Order: sequence, then structure tokens, then C-alpha cells
Amino acid sequence: MRSKFNQLGLIIVGALFGVAISLNYSAIAQRETASLPLPIEELRAFTEVFGRVKSDYVEPVEDKKLITEAINGMLTGLDPHSAYLDQEAFKEMQVGTQGEFGGLGIEVGMEDGFVRVVSPIDDSPASRAGVKAGDLIVKLDETSVKGMTLNDAVKRMRGKPNTPIVLTIVRKGETKPIVLTLTRAVIKIQSVKSKLLEPGYAYVRVSQFQEQTGDTLARAVERMFKENHGPMKGMVLDLRNDPGGLLNGAVAVSAAFLPKDALVVYTDGRTEDAKMKLNASPEHYLRGRNKEDFLKLLPKEAKTVPMVVLVNGGSASASEIVAGALQDHDRAVIMGQQTFGKGSVQTILPLGNNTAIKLTTARYYTPKGRSIQAKGITPDIPLDDFATDRTALKLREADLTKHLTEKAVVESAAEKPGDKAEAAAKSALKYRFTPAPRPKVVDEKTLVPEPGEIVSPNDYELNQAVAFLKSRSGTKTN
Repeated sequence: MRSKFNQLGLIIVGALFGVAISLNYSAIAQRETASLPLPIEELRAFTEVFGRVKSDYVEPVEDKKLITEAINGMLTGLDPHSAYLDQEAFKEMQVGTQGEFGGLGIEVGMEDGFVRVVSPIDDSPASRAGVKAGDLIVKLDETSVKGMTLNDAVKRMRGKPNTPIVLTIVRKGETKPIVLTLTRAVIKIQSVKSKLLEPGYAYVRVSQFQEQTGDTLARAVERMFKENHGPMKGMVLDLRNDPGGLLNGAVAVSAAFLPKDALVVYTDGRTEDAKMKLNASPEHYLRGRNKEDFLKLLPKEAKTVPMVVLVNGGSASASEIVAGALQDHDRAVIMGQQTFGKGSVQTILPLGNNTAIKLTTARYYTPKGRSIQAKGITPDIPLDDFATDRTALKLREADLTKHLTEKAVVESAAEKPGDKAEAAAKSALKYRFTPAPRPKVVDEKTLVPEPGEIVSPNDYELNQAVAFLKSRSGTKTN
């Protein structure tokens, strides 16, 4: 039996070395761990566990399943965002970034073994059924999600269009679980929506950052400037409940409003590839070769028009990069609630057989060196939440199990621990604007835009953003 374990150990160690080579870790090992011995005892323990499962588990288990689950455990044990992508998950990830996939339309993460909703996607089965940011999904049909990996849960939620699935949800403030029946659909994400709210005031909503987001936003802004009669007095960029997406999309949206070559974001990690500085320049937001710079469509006034960026607890990752860049360059006033705080970089590292791993390789920093990770972006003008408003995400990155701690290069005075009331008072003094009180009781049905509209007249945050812009231009608010 011992000889069999020894032979098995050689096979497993060889397999681990093969995986390391396929991930290009051999070069990293030479640079950083050349003097460190291999963890022989830990590898021996792994092979012994593998052997015991193969020989003693109540049912036969395939080698492939055991190795795959071992890889899953290795990655999910690091942080909430690293993961193994099998063939199906890898394919879905590639399709999803292009703006169309099948499923429910929910951005999710894991928390204490359950699925936490980061944000429902606009106009999706999830948003129409009433799924809210911060909801905890505890059952999918009749199966508890406890013990599932995030990939397994996502697989169950995705499926053929027009097929039903039952979600059992625990929501803060509700005494009983909420049971919702959703019908899967082909999710076609319209990542940019826009309209002239009234003459002189434009509105752009970015719900997710995709390959075409920058191009679509540039065309929308160009159209509104042409449609507007007279000078544009203000613009609202709405990033509420935007869970993020592609980095080049965030750079493109930032570049639309910043001076050419202005620093948008930089990253820092252990390898040279993880150290990047991304500027508002075409080579940092265009993908592929021989692509024409779509930001040339923008009128020059887009770089100077007064702006408000709306954020909340569902604004994460790429949307935090945009908010941080515009805030650091004093290009826009950030209004709303503290953002989610997802400031880590996940790199997709393809493996053989059309699989990949999603590995956290770096942290994001704003142009002034503020770490986004586990902190988020603090609004210049905070708008208080209230108990019945369940659209704002209560749980943030810092609340997730095994989250990376923030690692600030420069500590922003606005982000130091302190009295929120005092911070709000300072903001009101600086901007000479005091937000109107939020209504204590609101019928949530009145917050849903009318058919054919993209905003509701009862949108409190949006109304405050427009009131602020009018206060800066001297326009009276009715």
C-alpha cells in the first residue's frame, strides 16, 4: 500500500508541476522562490488524502473530479474573486463580456457559502422579478446553494431561454424568505442609456462595462449635444448598481471626459505584468488593431461640461475606477453612497482544453494613489440611505469572507475614519449645496420608469444631481 501511495505521489507532484508550467509560474518561481524548498510534507498530505478518497470513499470518484475540486478549493480559498473556469464557465465568461448570454441577469458573489446578489442587470428577468442588490440566494429550485461553488450556482441559474427557476431569497428587513419564480431569457445588455432630461441637462446611464461601452457612450453624448438647443449646462453619469466589467471600457468612459493622456488608473502586483499605468489615450482603451478612435466623435465641450457621477453600494470595480479617476482630477462631483470597494484585478489565465483560471493578480489605485480595495470611493456629496430603500447594497467587499485588505499608497483625508455627519457638513460647505431630505416613505412602484422611459421623475438621487448642477449654473429649480 505504501508503494502505491509513493507512486501516486509522484504522479500528483508531476501533475502539479504541469499545471504550474501551463500557468507560467515557473518563471515566477525562479524570480521569487528559487531559494525556497518544495513543500514536500504538504504535497505528501495531499497525495495521501487523494489516495484515501480513491480507495475508501463511499462511492467511486473520477480522478478528473478530484483534481478539478482541488483546483477549485485552491483558488476559492484565496479570495472571493479567484476561481477555476471549466469549459462551460470559460465560454460563458467570454460571451458575457460581449453583451449577450442566457440566464437571469444577476451579478453575484459568494458569502458564507451562499450566493450574494451584487447587482441585478437592468431590464433582465431578475430586475423585473424584484431581485435586489444585497439579497442572499439560499436555494435554487429545491436545492440549497450551501456547499456549491460560485461556478456551480451560476451554471444552475443559467439555462435555455423560457425555462423557469425558483429562487429562495433572504433579504435584510424581511422576517421570512422570499420565493421568486423567474423565467430565463437571452440577456442582451444595453450597457449605455441616455436622454436629455431637459434643455441643457444630459443623462447617461452605464449599467455594465463591455467591449462596445466606450463607443456607445461617445455616440450617445454626441447625439445629445447635437439635439440640445443652446449650451450644455450639466451632465449626470449614472453608475449606480454598475457591477463593473472590462477594464478598457472603464478607461474609455473616463477618457471621454478627461484631458488626453491623463492618468485614469494604475495597478500594482507582484509581477511586472501586474504593474500598469492606464491613461486617457487610444492605445489604452481601444481593443484590436486598426481601430478608429471613437472618442473623436465627442464635442470638445464634453471635456468641460459640469458633471455629477451617481454611485451607491452596488457600484463596483470598473465603475469605481471611473468615479475615482473623475474625482481625483476634479472633473466631476461624486454623489450618492459609499461604493462597493472591489479594487482587485482578476487576470484570466487560459489553460489547456479550453479552461482557465481567474486569478487575483493586482490591486487598483486611483490617480492620486488611493486604494479602492475594501474601501471604495467616498462621495463628495453623500446622500443618506433609508431603511425601506433596498436598492442600495448593504454588504460590501470588506464584509466578504477572505477579502483582500486595502493597501493604500496615499491615504485620502476624505476616506479616514470619522464622523459621517461632519464629512457631510464639510461637503455641503465646500460645494455650497445641501441635499433635500429624502422622502421617508416611498412607493417603490413609483421609482420604476414608465414604458419607453429610462428614468423615473421620483428618482431622488437623480433629482439631487440635477439640482446641484442647476445651483452651479445659477438656474432655478422648480
